[in-house]
Amino acid sequence: MESEDKINILIVDDLPEKLLALETILEELGENVVKANSGVEALRLVLAADFAVILLDVNMPGMTGFETAALIRQRRKSAHTPIIFITAFADEMHTAQGYSMGAVDYILSPIVPEILRSKVRVFVDLYRMTQQVQRQADERVALAREQAARAAAEEATRRSTFLAEASKVLSSSLDYEATLRGLPRLPVPYLADVSAISLVDERGRLRHTELAWSDSRHGTCTVSVAAPEELHPRLIEAIHRVLESGKLEYRADLPPGLSLLASQRQSLEPSPRFGLHTLVLLPLLARERALGVLALGMGPSGRRYTPSDLALAEDLAARAASALDNARLYRNVQEANRHKNEFLSMLAHELRNPLAPIRNAIQLLRLNQSQDSDTQALHDMIDRQVHQLVRLVDDLLDLSRITRGKIHLKMETVDVTSVIARAVETNRPILDARKHQLTIALAPAPLKARGDPVRLAQVIGNLLNNAAKYTEEGGQIHLGAECRRDTIRIGVRDNGVGIPSEMLSSIFELFTQVDRSLDRSQGGLGIGLTLVHKIVEMHGGRVEAFSEGPNRGSEFVVHLPALHDDESVAMPPQETAASCKLPRRRVLIVDDNADAARSLGMLMEMGGHEARLCFDGQQGLFEAERFQPEVVLLDIGLPGLDGFEVARRLRAMNLAPRPLLVALTGYGQAEDVHRSLEAGFDHHLVKPADPHILTGLLTSPPPGNGVA
Repeated sequence: MESEDKINILIVDDLPEKLLALETILEELGENVVKANSGVEALRLVLAADFAVILLDVNMPGMTGFETAALIRQRRKSAHTPIIFITAFADEMHTAQGYSMGAVDYILSPIVPEILRSKVRVFVDLYRMTQQVQRQADERVALAREQAARAAAEEATRRSTFLAEASKVLSSSLDYEATLRGLPRLPVPYLADVSAISLVDERGRLRHTELAWSDSRHGTCTVSVAAPEELHPRLIEAIHRVLESGKLEYRADLPPGLSLLASQRQSLEPSPRFGLHTLVLLPLLARERALGVLALGMGPSGRRYTPSDLALAEDLAARAASALDNARLYRNVQEANRHKNEFLSMLAHELRNPLAPIRNAIQLLRLNQSQDSDTQALHDMIDRQVHQLVRLVDDLLDLSRITRGKIHLKMETVDVTSVIARAVETNRPILDARKHQLTIALAPAPLKARGDPVRLAQVIGNLLNNAAKYTEEGGQIHLGAECRRDTIRIGVRDNGVGIPSEMLSSIFELFTQVDRSLDRSQGGLGIGLTLVHKIVEMHGGRVEAFSEGPNRGSEFVVHLPALHDDESVAMPPQETAASCKLPRRRVLIVDDNADAARSLGMLMEMGGHEARLCFDGQQGLFEAERFQPEVVLLDIGLPGLDGFEVARRLRAMNLAPRPLLVALTGYGQAEDVHRSLEAGFDHHLVKPADPHILTGLLTSPPPGNGVA
């Protein structure tokens, strides 16, 4: 037998020879015999170890056996240890005293070895069995604790997984309707047999409910309850209580058969017809506002909610409220953005309509050669302001298109020098009007880039326009371009008002302006530089702003990827000699804006053409049949029949010769151009149309053989 399996036996006697005799007798038991020669030493040993039995001499000097036994019994751990008294004499009084001290036996000397060993063996075996039972009990307790810990860990893992999956679902989309449909599915069946999301409007009125429940036949499914009347009246009352209190409500005493839906309204199939015994309602709170209530019910499963279940439900409700609020905010932003784009489009249309007759009138006055210098200067001034208004309208629409991803670059290999020349020509009027001195320094080698020449010219033009506006009259503006390794660097520098250092990082943000004082004479909407930044980014480049501070000028530098020398440069088309000759055309003008129609008609007649005017679509169709026009300048936004329908009917009339159809309108979105081509238009011009472009269309050969 190994030493660690031996049972301790304590023998106490003040005589060494008696201790030796007792030890010899008990050796045959094969246990661990411990000796003590006094009561004090016995107490010390009892404190240090456990014993199956104690053999205690009664008559010892100092502390007697009875006194030692009394002290052993006072210790909780040894209070029930068997004690056998050993003495040479005993009477009834001593025997009674010994048993009163908790003795299990009383043995007289001389000792019979077999009897002593037999009695001690009984207590040793009893101790060993007790220890075995204790070990088994401890093992069972340890096993139970381990199983409980494992179950708790598994439950914690399931809860963490549930919350992680819920968070993944809630954050997967900002679509409000998708978020709302997905929310009631999350708690089923882990937290509920049936769940419902009931939303309220800003006045706290129920307006929508989504339900989900556990259905063993059909699986988990969802049904939308549009009318609050379909909910059970008790549920509606509870929802309003939770909305008012803003706190969780837990009901485990529901009447038998209670369902989330009113019994008389359960016409939806499939539907949760089972009764609930437990219901939890949690407020959906976001930014101190109640969005609605999350309801969780237990029915067929028979489960009950634990405190940890309720804590988990509250966590889910908080996440659900946040997800709903984020989706709602995103939807509102998208809606506001849509309204903004619609407003910008309509604003551009309404601004372009009155600009058209103004530009036509200016062109008519210019064609009148009997003007003095002052009158001509006034005409030039009006023309510059119209040009500025047209630029602002175009910038508004370009920004709207870019933010919606509707703008598409027509990429080609371009000569940056030609693009710069076009930008300078476009902005020459404002530069001359403010008497600026423009110096241009271009690299002698060809500057080639891949890009949209029109948009790149717009970038450089906006920078020149910005420099002209923010530089006092007679200022200095420098435009330079060079190639540095694989990058083309285009810089526009001025000696104007400069840029404060704190604004350099935000100068390209929308509606940012350096000078916001009331006496500014060179306005603007603060979107030109935003367009520059966005268009350059779309070309794979970047733009930077530099300034040493107010009144110390500024510089804007555009960096574009350069092309290799073996790339070909797209040259602008050259005018042919035939294009300079102006044939006489029959022109039908259809526009409900009388000033626009009359001024355009006068412009056509001054150019030698025959013009007829109509102010609505029906009249235009009638006149087209009589007049047989070669060119039709047709507005789209007409009362009654719009321009698209008029164009389709004109094409169906099979007029001979087939007229050139030109859409002349304030609508300039890409979808408007697409609809024009589908309706049968040959060209789409945005008001106010450039008179030179109109003249170019009139000089082109008319379409023949029914082909545009």
